[in-house]
Amino acid sequence: MARFTNAVTLVRGLFNSRVRHAMIDTAKAMDVELLQECPCCEKMVTLLPFGTPPSFGVECPNCGSFNRHRLLWHHQKRETIIRPEDNVLHFAAENVIRRLVEPIVKSYKRADILPQFGDIVLNIEHIDLPESSFDTVICSHVLEHVDDRKALSEIFRILTPGGRLVALIPIIDGWEKTYENPAITSERDRDLHFGQYDHIRYYGRDFRDRVKAAGFQLTEYGATGLECALYGLQRGEIVFVCTKPA
Repeated sequence: MARFTNAVTLVRGLFNSRVRHAMIDTAKAMDVELLQECPCCEKMVTLLPFGTPPSFGVECPNCGSFNRHRLLWHHQKRETIIRPEDNVLHFAAENVIRRLVEPIVKSYKRADILPQFGDIVLNIEHIDLPESSFDTVICSHVLEHVDDRKALSEIFRILTPGGRLVALIPIIDGWEKTYENPAITSERDRDLHFGQYDHIRYYGRDFRDRVKAAGFQLTEYGATGLECALYGLQRGEIVFVCTKPA
């Protein structure tokens, strides 16, 4: 079974790579390349296709940012969500965000369940840290992989009073309830039902209820139609800033 899964993953990767390059060639041939500003590197670029299957206008060719990274940094520059005095813990850290955040905060640590990807080895469902250890936790497209109730409770515990969880997730606001089914366990079925082979849910509007049930106060930052067009942002995507009461 493992060999089969590895073979499917390899074939899928090769297929998507070829589709991606074909989409780039098609865009050039049709002269439909558009210049948009990347908030992360502040360059005018033609955004590249990326994803499974690939979608147009996702990856910045200069800094490697995706739509969600650009949305977060667009609002960081406007709202100072992550503060200079913060001690920051970043789960499953994306290099794009790490490069931007690390130089501007008091301290920055990457956390991952695999030691090769983090400064600290941590299980987000059982965080082996004392209470009030960090001022900000960044958690971008992580909660859909894990037991989010345990994770949110643990993040709340390790945040200082007034501390903030900065979270991004795949969410369909047209759904009242989050779609999850513990009987769906295979990579193929998770890919079909939840959009990725290692996701275990697709969030609906009730994500907000889960955040509040953990004790957080919630602020949301989205993007206008104009901002989506100017910066290559995904329509409807949201940065959730979850604050632990002081």
